[in-house]
Amino acid sequence: MSLDDAVAQGLSALQHAVTRPDVRLQERIVQYLSLIAKWNRQYNLTAVRNVEDMLYQHIMDSLAAVEYVDGPRLVDVGTGAGLPGIPMAIVRPDWQVTLSESNQKKAAFLQQVKIELALDNVMVMAKRIETAVVDQSPDTIISRAYASLGDFINTTQHLVKPCDEVRSRWVAMKSNCTQQELDQVTSPYVIEKRIPLTVPGLSAKRELIVIRRMSVPDKPDILEAHRG
Repeated sequence: MSLDDAVAQGLSALQHAVTRPDVRLQERIVQYLSLIAKWNRQYNLTAVRNVEDMLYQHIMDSLAAVEYVDGPRLVDVGTGAGLPGIPMAIVRPDWQVTLSESNQKKAAFLQQVKIELALDNVMVMAKRIETAVVDQSPDTIISRAYASLGDFINTTQHLVKPCDEVRSRWVAMKSNCTQQELDQVTSPYVIEKRIPLTVPGLSAKRELIVIRRMSVPDKPDILEAHRG
């Protein structure tokens, strides 16, 4: 099967997440994969070397989460090669996606992807997330391979203005989240839900941990109920 056919098949399997797959969308994904493979030789963007493996382990893995993410303002923390932010920006051109990456070489790669794929809805923020400033609170702050849940919240909570704290969500993409890590989410934050993901071409376990800030003083029984 050609890469183009594999991309088309994967997008078809994600029809609930990708509502309007078309030729241009497929072309952008193939182009993105080609750029990762090219730059990976020098910048070590990912340990995955085979392009088809990248398609499933990176692109499809990222896109499987789209239907559970709220836009239109998204901040992808520690995005690395642009995951999951760039695949999401490709299929959701109505979203504004900010890619946070402190590694300057990786940030240069992201800027090149933005230019070559004409992703006007993407902004690259080449700085540590702890010092980052955004004009508007994001609807979703997402991470794929960034940090533990506790560090994820602690290093990004300043991005959300007090008036938006109840509306915004933190979404962590995880493969194996232990109870010890789940317990790092403490008041006034709570795990709203855990969503198992089905990723085309992958049998490995994937899930989303969705976190929100509570609007009322927390009670232990409420927290436990939301941990699930």
